[in-house]
Order: sequence, then C-alpha cells, then structure tokens
Amino acid sequence: MARFAPSLAEIELLAQAAVERLPELFRQHLSRVILRVEDFPDEEVMAAMELESPYDILGLYWGHHVGDLAGEMTGALPPTIFLYRRPLLDEWANGEDSLEHLVTHVLVHEVGHHFGLSDADMDAIEAGLR
Repeated sequence: MARFAPSLAEIELLAQAAVERLPELFRQHLSRVILRVEDFPDEEVMAAMELESPYDILGLYWGHHVGDLAGEMTGALPPTIFLYRRPLLDEWANGEDSLEHLVTHVLVHEVGHHFGLSDADMDAIEAGLR
C-alpha cells in the first residue's frame, strides 16, 4: 500500500480545524488574517530571517499585531500566517507528536504573534486546546 505525504490542502485543513478550536475571543480577531500553507519559505523570508536552510522554520506571522496602529495604514497588506509544509513534515517524521498536534502548536504560536502575546501566554492557549 502506497503512502503519500499530506498535501498543502490537507495541512490547511488541519490548520483551519485548529483555528476552530481557539477561544471565540481569538477567532473573532482572526477574520482578516490570511492563512497560507506553502512548501517552503520564499527567498525574501529566508534572507529576512537569516535562515541557513528552508527547513529551519515551520511557520511565520507576517504583519502588525492587534492594536498596532501601523497595521491600520491605508495600503498595508493584511496580516498573514504562513505554515511551511515540508519543514512541518520533516519535524513530524522525526518526532513523536501527531501531525495535527504539530500544526496546532505552530499555528497557536503564529496566532500569538498576531496578538502580541508572550511564549507563556501561547503555551497556556495551546494547553487549553488539548
């Protein structure tokens, strides 16, 4: 029986399911945030993050956090959460967590950046999703 790695669309479905499990207060502020799943970060992200390998990043929040007035400027791009499929699959294959758990973990971390939360706050939110 052949086994195939989950597609971009399947990773996106896992991420959308994780969003649906977030507390309502968070979900209502995510309506303008774009969720994108890509195989790898692009060259701009690689350079900006000073990454040595495209496998060095699982996800990224690109934009201003909630309450930052600079994000309200005319012409500002909408905030975006990127999840990177191939690095996620590598992490999943080499770890003990389910792919669903890993995608949820990365998504919560990136949502936390959108809200300007600390790592401790993000850990508490993720613990509440289990």
